[in-house]
Amino acid sequence: MSTTTQPRVVFAHGKESGPWGSKISRLADVARDCGYVVASPDYSDLNNPCRRVERLLALRPSGQPLVLYGSSMGGYVAAMAADTLQPDGLFLLAPALYLPGYPGEPSTCPEHTVVVHGWRDDTVPCEQSLRFARAHHASLHLIDDGHRLVASLDFISLCFEHQLRALL
Repeated sequence: MSTTTQPRVVFAHGKESGPWGSKISRLADVARDCGYVVASPDYSDLNNPCRRVERLLALRPSGQPLVLYGSSMGGYVAAMAADTLQPDGLFLLAPALYLPGYPGEPSTCPEHTVVVHGWRDDTVPCEQSLRFARAHHASLHLIDDGHRLVASLDFISLCFEHQLRALL
């Protein structure tokens, strides 16, 4: 990934998604409309979340500002990479934190960290996001949706746009 002084968003998709799934495609459009360059690496060949973190770190993304986005397993990846990459913003959807097979805890996160999680999530309990948000003083939106958050894409897009514009 090239070094740039342009605003950049780097997406990390979930375990059962792909680099250009419906959420990422929609939010990439939001990011581009805000003037950000977007990248969405493919992690679908890696089931191990730690290997996904290593891949993101190896890409060494940069930007001014740099925003990391992650959904589910990708939320774990983005949050765990934040200490090394030092993004200006972190946007997490139902991040798979504090679960068996997902070791460690994010040690830092930027001031502009937003977490969105569904009350009806049957994959990652919303309590995981509450724990993370409390520990890192992150903004947290608990909404009436499930793990995939498909019914809330309009709301998520608005939150994402608000974060991106605040960082410019």
